[in-house]
Amino acid sequence: MPHTRGKDCTRHHRTSGAAFSLCPTHVRPIIFGVVMIQADSLLSYLASPPSGTVAISVDGAFVQSHGAGIGVVARDSAGRVLGGLAQHSAAPSSSVSAEATAVLAGLHLACEQGWPMVIIQTDSAQIVNRLRSDPESDLSELRSMLDPHMRILSAHPCFHKGKMRSIFMKSPSPTRTTPSGSPFTLSLMEENIEAAETCITKWDSNASYCNLASLFSEPNREEAKQYLSSIKGLQKAMQYLASHQSTSHQLLRAQTLMQTAMKRLRREFNQILKSSRNCLDPESVSTHSSSTPSLSRSSFSDFEEDDSDNDTESIPEVDRVSSAAMADLRAIAEAMISAGYGKECFKLYKTVRKSIIDQALYNLGVDKALSFQQIQKMEWETLEAKIKNWLNAVKVAVRTLFYGERILCDKVFAISSAIRESCFTDITKEGALHLFGFPENVAKCKNTPEKMFRILDLYEAVSDLWPEIESIFSFESTSTVRSTAVNSLVRLGDAVRTMLTDFETAIQKDSSKTRVPGGGIHPLTRYVMNYISFLADYSRVLSDIVADWPLSVPSPLPESYLGSPNKEESICSPISVRLAWLILVMLCKLDGKAEMYRDVALSYLFLANNLEYVISKVRQSNLKLLLGDDWVTNHEQKVRKYASNYERIGWSKVIASLPENPTAEIQVDQVMDHFRNFNSAFEEAYKKQSSWVVPDPKLRDEIKISFARRIGPVYKEFFDNYGGVQLQVTESFVKYTPDDLGNYCSDLFFGSAGSGSGSGSKSVGGGARTSR
Repeated sequence: MPHTRGKDCTRHHRTSGAAFSLCPTHVRPIIFGVVMIQADSLLSYLASPPSGTVAISVDGAFVQSHGAGIGVVARDSAGRVLGGLAQHSAAPSSSVSAEATAVLAGLHLACEQGWPMVIIQTDSAQIVNRLRSDPESDLSELRSMLDPHMRILSAHPCFHKGKMRSIFMKSPSPTRTTPSGSPFTLSLMEENIEAAETCITKWDSNASYCNLASLFSEPNREEAKQYLSSIKGLQKAMQYLASHQSTSHQLLRAQTLMQTAMKRLRREFNQILKSSRNCLDPESVSTHSSSTPSLSRSSFSDFEEDDSDNDTESIPEVDRVSSAAMADLRAIAEAMISAGYGKECFKLYKTVRKSIIDQALYNLGVDKALSFQQIQKMEWETLEAKIKNWLNAVKVAVRTLFYGERILCDKVFAISSAIRESCFTDITKEGALHLFGFPENVAKCKNTPEKMFRILDLYEAVSDLWPEIESIFSFESTSTVRSTAVNSLVRLGDAVRTMLTDFETAIQKDSSKTRVPGGGIHPLTRYVMNYISFLADYSRVLSDIVADWPLSVPSPLPESYLGSPNKEESICSPISVRLAWLILVMLCKLDGKAEMYRDVALSYLFLANNLEYVISKVRQSNLKLLLGDDWVTNHEQKVRKYASNYERIGWSKVIASLPENPTAEIQVDQVMDHFRNFNSAFEEAYKKQSSWVVPDPKLRDEIKISFARRIGPVYKEFFDNYGGVQLQVTESFVKYTPDDLGNYCSDLFFGSAGSGSGSGSKSVGGGARTSR
């Protein structure tokens, strides 16, 4: 803005501080009442205002032959220019009235921008002194000019004295009336209407060019800014005229222009929604929001002052287009809502966006027509396939579809929380209720233990997504979506507890009477341990489900079974106790099945085999983390005890056939009897046990080693002392060398005979020495 001092400018009552004046030749016309100006020459003389305050420097000049000129510059506490005004006016008749007019222009600017705390700076001592005087004193021309605009000052509660002379007026008296508006303000409003008419009619939808072109396309960005600014100015003019001149033809003119503008904006809004469908899909919006949050504009003023070109150089093209589309939609929505056309904007947005969300859910396989009755009648294979599809769909729906739509609604309708909530609810509520209602319907169907893991998958999916569901559907109007998700969790949890109870009951009621050949692994052991191992993979989810579901047993689990209470690894969590109890129930059932074997040694081998299998499954799964090392150690000791009992009973006759002291002096007849008895006992035991099995290699080797250590040394010593030439009489009774015993024993526990009473794969008695 020019800074003019000359003989043609008449100034009065100057005080210390920077001066600001305008001559008619330097006056710039205003656009909608406010224009941005450069005022560096002025700001170099002005101190910055306090933080949170806007300084408005005003000045007026009067020249008899040319009239008056006024100037206004607004700055923030950082010294940045916020806006200003340069205006020629023929109304003031003196320099004092020109200064007063400048003060009024500054106050209007403060009111329009909504600045709560301002400092009016003027270099006119006469203005300052008069405004500081007694409100009831005669301020003559100045007060007559200022009184109609006292309402502007009512928002300002204090009077600030700055480095320059400054004023702040008190609220007007309650009895003071407001006239129909000052000529100055009315002139500003008429100029707003004129400027708006020029811009709006240019883009009237009836024009052929405007039917083809988009106002918000890249070549027309500047015109789009002017268009929205003209609507803003037009709205202010309508508000002013409605309050002061409600019968004015200008008001009708402004209303017609506003209707034309809204028609155009509706078309632009719809065009952006449809043409930007790909870049405004929920996945792009959610990804863009997390990666480039700084691109979103906060208001229409940001649209007008878009300086983000440098910041977006490294942004992908898709994100840049998405950001621009959201900003355009937001600017249009704010303009329409502010003008009272929010309902039309809402309907248009909802129609387009709901079709996108519904189509996306359909593509994900979410069937809105699927009822509880249909689910209840489905074969399990069909229902399981739908559950698998739902598990994939729900993650995409929550983290992409609903999340992206919530972001878009929040950004586009940031100006109105009510419209923002209503839009998001109408677009997503129906689909979300169908989506989160599916697990509840599945849980209400009859469930068997075999369905446990799909039910746990459903529970885990909803539980993991719950924080996001709660955040995305946080509105009061979407509370039914949250409650549906919660109800699904409750129903699924109830179903899991029921199935755990049924599973325990099924173990206890297992009535199979078939003996497993060779004392191998019972099918019940395999089934139960595989089932429990899989349950351990869901320990986090199960911990939530059984946390408030105490185990009800006739007596507490034995301390030796749970582990030492003084050790950190003792079983203590509800899920650990629950799973340990299920294993114990199964082991007790196996004790009863072991009694079905007529051979006691085989029953112990059966128990050792099955318990070793249990321990192996525990070691190989998450059960080890839940049950702990103490549990494993305690049960390994039980396996060794079962193996020892098997060895003691199964080979007792063989051991008893040998002399207690194989090196002692023994009669030849007794030696012959020992060899005969040993041969008979060994052949009987080998023949019987050749069909027995020990599936676990480690346990099999341990049993063989233990047997060899117990029999081998005794027999070898006896053989060395009495199995040589001393017994070469009419008949030899030594059938097996020590090496033969080792070879025969190495073939045990593979179940070669195939039954508990069949003959072995080798013909015993074919050792180094045979009977004749």
